[in-house]
Amino acid sequence: MHRRPSRLFPPFILLVVALLLTGCGVDGDQAALCRKLIPAFDSGPVTILDTEALGGDEPALRLTYRSDNGGTETGTHWIACRFGGRFFDSRRHELVAVATDRMGRLRPIQFTMLRVWAGLPAARLGLPPEPSGAERGPQTDWAPLLFFLQQVINAATVACVYGLLALGYTLVYGILGQINLAMGELTMIGAMLTAMGAAGLGMAGLGSLPLAVLGVFATVMAFTAVQGWTMDRLVFRRLRRTHSHTPLIAAVGLSIAYQEGMRLLHGARDWWPAQFLADRHELLSDGAFTVTALTSQAVILLMTGGLYALLWAIMQRTAYGRAHRACADDVGAAELVGVDVDRTVATTFAVGGALAAAAGAVIALYYGGVNFYTGYLVGFKALAAAVVGGIGSVPGAMLGGALLGLVETFWSAYFAIAYKDIVAFGLLTLFLIYRPDGLMGRRRGRGD
Repeated sequence: MHRRPSRLFPPFILLVVALLLTGCGVDGDQAALCRKLIPAFDSGPVTILDTEALGGDEPALRLTYRSDNGGTETGTHWIACRFGGRFFDSRRHELVAVATDRMGRLRPIQFTMLRVWAGLPAARLGLPPEPSGAERGPQTDWAPLLFFLQQVINAATVACVYGLLALGYTLVYGILGQINLAMGELTMIGAMLTAMGAAGLGMAGLGSLPLAVLGVFATVMAFTAVQGWTMDRLVFRRLRRTHSHTPLIAAVGLSIAYQEGMRLLHGARDWWPAQFLADRHELLSDGAFTVTALTSQAVILLMTGGLYALLWAIMQRTAYGRAHRACADDVGAAELVGVDVDRTVATTFAVGGALAAAAGAVIALYYGGVNFYTGYLVGFKALAAAVVGGIGSVPGAMLGGALLGLVETFWSAYFAIAYKDIVAFGLLTLFLIYRPDGLMGRRRGRGD
């Protein structure tokens, strides 16, 4: 008797292939930076003939070009640039050494003069930033208020991460009465895939195009939605009728499997993708302190607000939203009136996975430092946000994320930053003791 082949494994195969393909090719940002140095050696127009990645412990590339000075062909030349990091490293834009076919490797004084001539920012030169204290005026009475406003802006981005992931927790809990502890690892996958997509855009020279970045966002969310659906289909659907802690233990096992799989595939080092829309804007200033915001922060807020509005419309206006609410009220009664519970739950896992991927994309492109462990602590904090807001309530998840983001940011700004995680989970403990249903939750009657 032949068994029907399963169609559920391709998502995992696609994930493995996508992870193995990262890290190849030439970094487009590094190539553009090296191209910027050519006029220091050839004043006429040049034509790039070839861009080649060089071997070695540090990433390097060589540009072969043809120069034309005043209509006289001067031949083919090359310039080689070595950088401090690869696609995901924090030093990927730090110029380490330069060599040309006519001068060889530049001596330290020549290299320093070249960097100054290029007018690169201090972060790319590998030099300490210029002190700005002499440019600041005396502190005024407005400085504490401006500092407070700056922390509100910083907290908004943190709240978006926690709120998006808390939505994934609350949707699954609302329909099943169970917590999927592997949701944080879907955030990690979303962050990793976003970093890979950012590297691909860098190699193609498209890293500065917002539409290209949004395309990466959409692709990553779709892929992680498939992972969420597969997670339910292969694991949780088989345990749905189990009245024990077996689904919770299975979620822990999935979480560890995702972490270790990513560690074995790509190691334990941090990846630092290029920041997205990192232009800084000055909002308010008293001469001593300036309130600033990045373009990426506004984009993240708009993206989070748009996703929340879309989710709210789906829950209120679509057949899936009605089925979800029916299953949240009473699964048995929903089955009796013809609701396809299995499909509704699978769709919920997919939606939760997409929202977790959005949180991971924010972490990758705004904060950086993505690794296999990224989703672990963030996942538990988002779970705390969901409980504080009222797990099972969609508005409560966003409210809990905002509250946790404010608490964590303001504690880090005014008190010892080392204790911020203790404060976050201490807040969770207080809510579980004195208000277990959260701010907007309702008491459940199913015995969960």
